[in-house]
Amino acid sequence: MIDKYISQDTEDIINLWNRAAVKLGYKEIDIACFTQIFTKNPYFNPDHTFVMKEDGAVVGFACGCVGDDIPLGKVSGYITCILLDEKYETRDNYRKFMDLLEDSFTKSGRIQSDILFFNPMMLPWYIKGTDRHEHNNAPGVFKNSRLYQELMDYGYEERATECAMYMNLDNYSIPATIWEKVERAAKDGYQVSLFDKSKHYDLDTMLQKLDNPLWEKEIREAAREGAPVLVAAQNGRTVGFAGPIRRQESGRGYFTGIGVNKEHEGHGLGTILFFLLCQEEKKVGAGYMSLYTGKTNPAAKIYLQAGFHIVEKFAVMRKALKTEDQV
Repeated sequence: MIDKYISQDTEDIINLWNRAAVKLGYKEIDIACFTQIFTKNPYFNPDHTFVMKEDGAVVGFACGCVGDDIPLGKVSGYITCILLDEKYETRDNYRKFMDLLEDSFTKSGRIQSDILFFNPMMLPWYIKGTDRHEHNNAPGVFKNSRLYQELMDYGYEERATECAMYMNLDNYSIPATIWEKVERAAKDGYQVSLFDKSKHYDLDTMLQKLDNPLWEKEIREAAREGAPVLVAAQNGRTVGFAGPIRRQESGRGYFTGIGVNKEHEGHGLGTILFFLLCQEEKKVGAGYMSLYTGKTNPAAKIYLQAGFHIVEKFAVMRKALKTEDQV
């Protein structure tokens, strides 16, 4: 039997998560973590959240979300998770959850179902081979999971592979080749330093040109609040960024991204920003960094050069939904 989520299910869902999701690589959760990720999230809605029970025991959990103000939000519903106890991991059960999520998205006026890193309901996971080092968000479906194969078999298209990369910062230092890039960029009139509103201007213009709403929101807020952000500037005009720089409670060096305006590419600014970002994260006490990048993203070369290596792969997926007149 599958019903919509009710608060009385919470404890059993947490127990299911700590049995089944942890096996996949997700971080274990408690009531505080569950409410932060799910029920207190502004995008949580029981209409997109389902619980499977057998003889009164919770054996499956599925959650999705919608929101007009998230990327693709006017057309996409987002699948956050589909989780089943090992004994109940059948094709039929996976498809029951998929059908319910897809139907809930269609009823909300969405025309496609997405599993994508823009999902605001973020699921932390552990990096294998480390002492519980964690990444704050899974950018898709674990490619080595049963769910990935079930989605593929049910009409979901794999649109990209996101490679999760990791680096321990204990022995990190900036090599001489990067300082040479800094000198060459300076000769072209570029400097990379922490943002200082008394010295730098046009931050909003730079962010708007990058056309990434999440970057724009977070970096603007960080600058307004005085949180450290690295910027590349030409005569004081900001043309790129990296950050914000912050040590998370887990010890991870957090940052939302790196970007350089197209008209200022070709001067090594992205590389300089990234290497200096790693240095600044170490300065604030971060013990490691993790990120994800597209399989074919040229920036992966920069990350590898800095000392990162691939630790996990995720699939970004999509399925077109039937509209009401097609049903």
